[in-house]
Amino acid sequence: MAHLSVVIPVFKAEDCLNELYRRLKTSLTRVTNNYEIVLVEDGGGDGSWPIMRDLARKDKRVKILQLTRNFGQHYAITAGLDCCDGDWVVVMDCDLQDCPEEIPKLYAKAKEGHEVVLARRTGRKDDFFKRATSWFFYKVFSSLSGFPYDGQVGNFRICSRAVVGHLREMRENLRFFGGLMQWMGYPSVSVDVRHAPRFAGETSYTWPKLFHLGFETIIAYSDKPLRIAIRIGALMSSLSFFGAGYIFYRALVHNISISGWGSLMVSIFFIGGLTIGILGIMGVYLGKTFNETKKRPLYVIREARNLRS
Repeated sequence: MAHLSVVIPVFKAEDCLNELYRRLKTSLTRVTNNYEIVLVEDGGGDGSWPIMRDLARKDKRVKILQLTRNFGQHYAITAGLDCCDGDWVVVMDCDLQDCPEEIPKLYAKAKEGHEVVLARRTGRKDDFFKRATSWFFYKVFSSLSGFPYDGQVGNFRICSRAVVGHLREMRENLRFFGGLMQWMGYPSVSVDVRHAPRFAGETSYTWPKLFHLGFETIIAYSDKPLRIAIRIGALMSSLSFFGAGYIFYRALVHNISISGWGSLMVSIFFIGGLTIGILGIMGVYLGKTFNETKKRPLYVIREARNLRS
């Protein structure tokens, strides 16, 4: 059993892995020699897996898993958390924007008596587009979910074995690691850490992927879109009622007929589009409920090395 585990999802990271391992090894030995590194290859289709096998062959403290396809970053994190056994568990990204040298700082703060320590990124090295979309997503997520979420905090953090144990019990299909941690309600503290540029390659999160992830996450953690749809429907019904009253008033009292087929058609199309949109929102929730009832595994492992039975 390890004292410290580091869980890292890997996706198209063949140019980063050797440097990642070297810096992790240097940083972790400053904390303890009883550590493990859990690398989860999430179906990137590049040369990451052979490099991971080579690292696992040379160092038995490196656990590796290969998923059968690209399930997604948060599913890969789940797979790593299911396989780690450390008293303390660090989760971080593989692109070296999360600096391994900051792990001792997180560990020292955790040993002060904190179950969860978040790494708050200072001076983010992402481009303006990614920072802007990230800020917007976390603002919307915090508003709709009711969980205050710091947009400067990513996946990088350390948590205790007890926290990981409770996280393992949460098996819903829609995964958002930070949201699950927030929902559990464990008190957490933040420490400022350095955020580095990507060591190599480019981010795999394109605009469509970011939009899809944001939409899926909000649907998973909030029913407020449904409540908003109800309020919009009630507002439109009220406006229609008052509009009809105004028309009857002008016709009966002032004998003025109301004409205007153009405005009528615009109103019909507007109400029709609004109705279809609201039904679409309801359909998305219903579809997610259907997926949850299937009880499929969250991920499928193709191959693994150095895992304890």
